[in-house]
Parts: sequence; structure tokens; C-alpha cells
Amino acid sequence: QLQASGGGLVQPGGSLRLSCVVSGFTLDYYAIGWFRQAPGKEREGVSRISRGGDSTYYGDSVKGRFTMSRDNAKNTVYLEMNSLKPEDTAVYYCAADPSPRWRVGALNPASYDYWGQGTQVTVSS
Repeated sequence: QLQASGGGLVQPGGSLRLSCVVSGFTLDYYAIGWFRQAPGKEREGVSRISRGGDSTYYGDSVKGRFTMSRDNAKNTVYLEMNSLKPEDTAVYYCAADPSPRWRVGALNPASYDYWGQGTQVTVSS
């Protein structure tokens, strides 16, 4: 099970940190991805972190603003979001990929087998 939290309402230029807590399986054996979906839009890959945390991948729209990290001892993955923009408004989801290497693409939802419920992020003044 994956549980995302930390969303909320923030002003443009502000910051939020999302957390994804994993239970029922050992985080060490999974790469984790963050995705988001805005109303009327397709699910978009935001970032991915490898099993050991040594590799991260980001979508072009968030590069330089978002940072993903993980603490396997706490079974938790984080997404630090800075310089938030109104277009970052969406429901954010975390997902787990058990494969050592992504099957379709690092930020392609089809590469992930397990999904958590999302957390709403709203960027508005």
C-alpha cells in the first residue's frame, strides 16, 4: 500500500513537501514515481527515483524546481516542490515499480504496478 500526503493550498512561488509512505512491502526493492493529474488532463509523470536513490529523473516541466528523495529505513519517499506555479495544480500520486529497469519509460505510468491514493496540490493566490 502507498499513501501520499502533504498536499494543500499554497501561493505561487511557495513550497510544499509531499510524502509517500509504503506499507506491506519493503521499499528497498522498488523504484518509486510521482505522477500528477489535473482535471481534464492525462496523468503526467513528474519524477522517478531508483531503488537505491542514486538516480532520479524529472519531467521537463518540473526540472530545477522539484527534488525527489527516499528514506528506505522509514519506508518513505519525498517530493520537495519549490517555486510552485498555478500549472502545478493537480492531484499527485506515488507509484511503485518492482522492475530493476523501467519497462516502458521512467515517467510512463505503464511502468508502475502499484498506486496509492492521491493528494491534492492547489497553487493559487
